[in-house]
Amino acid sequence: MIPPRSTFPKDFVFGTATSAYQIEGHGFGGAGSTHWDTFAATPGNVANAEDGRVACDHYHRWPEDLDLVAGAGFDAYRFSTSWARVLPEGRGTPNPEGLDFYDRLVDGLLARGLRPAVTLYHWELPSPLADLGGWQNRDVAERFAEFAEVVMSRIGDRVWSVATINEPWCVAWLSHFLGQHAPGLRDIRATARAMHHVLLAHGRATEAMRALGVGNIGAVFNMEYAAPADDSPEAASAATRYDAIYNRFFLSGVFHCTYPPEVLDGLAPHMPAGWQDDMGVIGAPLDWVGLNYYTRKLLAPAPGPWPALQEVPGPLPKTDMGWEIYPEGLGFFLRRTAREYTGDLPIYVTENGMAWPDRPVDGHIDDAARIDYIGRHLAQVAAAAADGVPVAGYFVWSLLDNYEWALGYDKRFGLVHVDFETLERTPKASWHALARALGGAGAR
Repeated sequence: MIPPRSTFPKDFVFGTATSAYQIEGHGFGGAGSTHWDTFAATPGNVANAEDGRVACDHYHRWPEDLDLVAGAGFDAYRFSTSWARVLPEGRGTPNPEGLDFYDRLVDGLLARGLRPAVTLYHWELPSPLADLGGWQNRDVAERFAEFAEVVMSRIGDRVWSVATINEPWCVAWLSHFLGQHAPGLRDIRATARAMHHVLLAHGRATEAMRALGVGNIGAVFNMEYAAPADDSPEAASAATRYDAIYNRFFLSGVFHCTYPPEVLDGLAPHMPAGWQDDMGVIGAPLDWVGLNYYTRKLLAPAPGPWPALQEVPGPLPKTDMGWEIYPEGLGFFLRRTAREYTGDLPIYVTENGMAWPDRPVDGHIDDAARIDYIGRHLAQVAAAAADGVPVAGYFVWSLLDNYEWALGYDKRFGLVHVDFETLERTPKASWHALARALGGAGAR
């Protein structure tokens, strides 16, 4: 069961989230090539070689989609802007069609009484910047600050909040060390540079937006609860290293202006020269922090060089992604983040949700497992708020079934089913359950 609004603090914000490349349709509106386009065009990288050229066609269907946000009773909508849609070359002359699209989107949200919560970057780096080294190249931080200035000069007067970069771990580690996302590298030197430069870009964009007078600026970090696979000291050490790489590196950089020693043990020889001098920029003050949380991982030691760890399958029920369902991890991260990093700063759960193989039956989609998942995680949020943690909002991932990156269109996270042949939208039982809990017009 999804707890009603009355369970939460008076001004608690409920929202849902999407990202540009996953829903808009990157083949429309003069958008430039991204490293995801080229990654997807390389055989073996993406399920069924699928890409985001059409996706959910949100570029044309956004009024219908915003009606779905409003109908569920949400207060806010978290969306991202595509760097390559706004600046097809990654810099230089903006694409008027791209800026006009986000202008319409923001006005459409405000017309429906919804708060626009924008994220500047959700993984679609313009190909011309990828050609110059992408996140390995220090210059990317300056280009990103310019992008932030272009976008916020257009819509910054009307957005409720702005986040810089979604999930730095995915931008840097998943993409440069594990090679599972664009640009698909497996290179520790590239990883070290990307991990630092993504935070430098965050800091420079924050400075640029402050100079424009933009307020309510935050950063979004993804979290995975790291547990030892057994009772051995070696497993405990592996879990600590995983936690440092995944959860603490980016928070520590932004809020403590330092990096965890467990990560520098492996990355220090590969870090860019003079990286320590950037920490003042990286630590630019923020107005809020966002946490994305989905699962936990069990860690064991592994042979070979640093980080010398491996994931071990866990015993808990799993989503369609194969991810364990562990709501307690969200409660842990809300408390630890406030206690060790952010203090009284408002915390938002900026993503939480589950993939499930739901399909329409007689026009209905009964996703009871998703309702249970959301309800159990919201219970953890309510408990943290009752304990005094300054958690201020919760955003469900995702509004729509969409392009799930390297997994193509196979995995469905949406509250709304999308038929990728006809692009028809059908609200699932979870959408209706949230509408009941939030007092939305779509409740039934």
